[in-house]
Amino acid sequence: MQLYSKHSKHLLAVDCIIFGYDLLEKDIKLLLIRRNFEPAKGKWSLAGGFVKKDESLDEAACRILCDLTGLKNIYMKQLYSYGDLERDPGARVISVAYSALIKIKDIDKDLAISNGAHWQSLNRLPKLIFDHSSMVERALKDLTVQARIKPVGFELLPSKFTLVQLLDLYSAIYRKQIDKRNFRKKILSMDILEKLDEKEKETSKKGAYYYRFIKSRYNKFIKNGFYFNLDVG
Repeated sequence: MQLYSKHSKHLLAVDCIIFGYDLLEKDIKLLLIRRNFEPAKGKWSLAGGFVKKDESLDEAACRILCDLTGLKNIYMKQLYSYGDLERDPGARVISVAYSALIKIKDIDKDLAISNGAHWQSLNRLPKLIFDHSSMVERALKDLTVQARIKPVGFELLPSKFTLVQLLDLYSAIYRKQIDKRNFRKKILSMDILEKLDEKEKETSKKGAYYYRFIKSRYNKFIKNGFYFNLDVG
């Protein structure tokens, strides 16, 4: 017996807004693909696909991201559902958007190239298909909020980084200049970073010390009743 057989059926998809951070260009980037099928073949698109019969939404999003980048167990968050009647000219498709934060250097470059994936600067994004621009805009707003109250920014950085590199990252996320002294004071006061003996000397003769984010310190910080706050001017 098939329940709900009298009701109409719709296609269900997931779309992944994949953010990365370019240390050299000090720029947040978005991983886009050239769509290789109709409708909108050849146009720029988010990475996405239909949910299979035997998988959950989260499993579908993880599969699509892994197939594109080779990465697993990365930061991913379900954001919003898009179901306008005419959002996809091919059929009635309801799409659930996911935001993902990855380290650019960690992706499988050959896999990305074979899938037609390219990193694009948020400051120079091409026109995207359907309602994908709205998905990106919402994901950016969410990233800005999350970066203020959770240490999600570290998902975009290498395991070791300088305070200047961390400052540049948050300036790119907030899209504004941040007071260096205030930022340094706030991040160090939480005692969630470990200072390393090693220095970064590629960009300056004197060099700047590397730091590392320690998740166990962050968990202790939260357990003690404090909260992560990088809302700096």
